Order: sequence, then C-alpha cells, then structure tokens
Amino acid sequence: MTDRPLTKNSPGRNFRDPLVSVIIPHYNDLANLRRCLSRLASQTLPKDRFEIVVADNGSACGLEEVQNVCGRIARVVHAPIPGAGPARNVAVAASSGAVLAFTDSDCRPAPDWLENGLAALRNADIVGGRVDVDVGDPAHPTAIEAFELVFAFNVKRYIAELGFSVSANIFVSRATFDRVGAFRARVVEDLDWGTRASAANCRWRYAPDVVVSHPARRTWAELWKKWRRRTAEDFALANERRYGKAIWFLRSFAILLSPFVHWLAVLRSDKLAGAEQRLSAIAVLFRIRFRRFIECNRLLVQKTFFGLHP
Repeated sequence: MTDRPLTKNSPGRNFRDPLVSVIIPHYNDLANLRRCLSRLASQTLPKDRFEIVVADNGSACGLEEVQNVCGRIARVVHAPIPGAGPARNVAVAASSGAVLAFTDSDCRPAPDWLENGLAALRNADIVGGRVDVDVGDPAHPTAIEAFELVFAFNVKRYIAELGFSVSANIFVSRATFDRVGAFRARVVEDLDWGTRASAANCRWRYAPDVVVSHPARRTWAELWKKWRRRTAEDFALANERRYGKAIWFLRSFAILLSPFVHWLAVLRSDKLAGAEQRLSAIAVLFRIRFRRFIECNRLLVQKTFFGLHP
C-alpha cells in the first residue's frame, strides 16, 4: 500500500500503513466484549494506527453499560436494525479507517492480528484469517466442543472452494468494501457478501498467521441456536434464486446423508484424542445434520404452503 494520511482528519501525519478501523457488532455479550477489547488493547500495531468501533444491536443492558465496558478503548454506536450484518454497516459508516478489520465480540484476536492482517492485505483485495476454536478443558472437551473442533471455522476451505470467509476475521480496504456493497440483513451475511465480492473479481487470500480464537459452543442448545438461525438465513438466500425451493429440497437430503461421508473427517482429525472424543463428535454430527434436515423441510413447507417468512 502507498503512504497516505492516517485519517481523513489528520492530513499532516503519514505512515506506511493506513489507519485500520476494527468493526465489532455486539448484542448482549458484555463479558466476551470485554475480553475482546482487552486483546485489542494489547496489539503490536501502535495504538494510534487503529480505532475500534462497536455497534450495539439494542442490548438489554442499554447503550450506557456497553459504553462503560468500552471506556476509552472503543467508540460505541447504536445499530437499530437487528442482525450482525446491519450492525457492521452502522459501524463502518461511523469509522474513519482506509482498512476495515471485521471481528466479533466473542472473538479473541492474537496480539499480532492487526499487524499481520495489514501485511497480508498488501497482496490481496480481501484477507480471511484463521479462526481457532477454544474449549473449556482441552483434555476433556464436551461432545459439542469435540464436534466444533473438527467442523467449525474451516476458513481455508471456505476461501478456496466457496469464495467467502467468515466475518469474524476479515480484512478489506474501504474502497473494496464500498465496491462490493454493504452486508445484507436476514441472510447469511458473510456468505452473501463474500459471494458478491468473488463475483466482482476481488482477490481473496487465506492468511493462517492472521488469527482470532472463538469459544466453542458447549451445549446442544447453543449449537442448535446457531444452526437454526443459520438455516433460516440460508433459506432466505435460496429463495432469491431461480428454482431455489427445488434446489433447497434436494440440498436437505444432501445434508441428511452427509454424515456418512464426514464422519471420516472426525477419525482423521488431529484436534481430537482417543476413541471417546471421536465417537462423541460423530454422534453430534449425525444428530445436528438430522435436525438440520428436519428444519430445512419445515421452512420449505411453511413458505410454500403458508407463505410465511422464516
């Protein structure tokens, strides 16, 4: 990147890299937000080279309490439209940086996250970084945690095969973001945004040294909450496409049958130890895919025969 002003309001100061705006959506997650901000406060990138903008999505505690947690580390803005995507848009609009670094309030960025993200972006339009899965007790993960260790956040595959990255760890210039457009509501916003970026011929790069960690879901309720929301957002995207409902119906059977192939990934994974952890992960794999199959068809019936939105 060429030298440019640190911010649009400080034309007299120049650095090799531009100001970075860290964009964080937040909703009812103060404890994790506090941890995330503490990691950002310890970045190797100098503090005058980045800003943090937290977009609160109407947390029950109120905006003042979110501001108390953020203190002087981050600026808080109110995001009235529900959803992480619209919240990110509000934070982007309130930010000043020439580079946008997206993460989530429950993520813990590595100390060199910003520095490495900027370096990786010099050779790409968009960078998707590595997302590690944290478990409560690495020696004894719960069955849900074991499943997440194998299947959650495979960013390398997402970029190489699907042309998108999870919004928990994305670096992009503001110019590229503006060219692709804002995140949309009520859909899988990172998949939708990444698909539009790929269609615009943006160059993606997977950067394994640009690292954030994310806590694994520990219980079935937490895992199902994630996948029920994700299934509804996937269905909304499918309905925008020609023959979307027919493709969705066929896809539901692919989901149902997928564990008979994907259980091999559990056996081969170096993230699990011993037969007990592997068997528990396989059991969760079959259970979650069966529930997703049922949910896919529930949504299809609801929309087809009753015209209801998910």
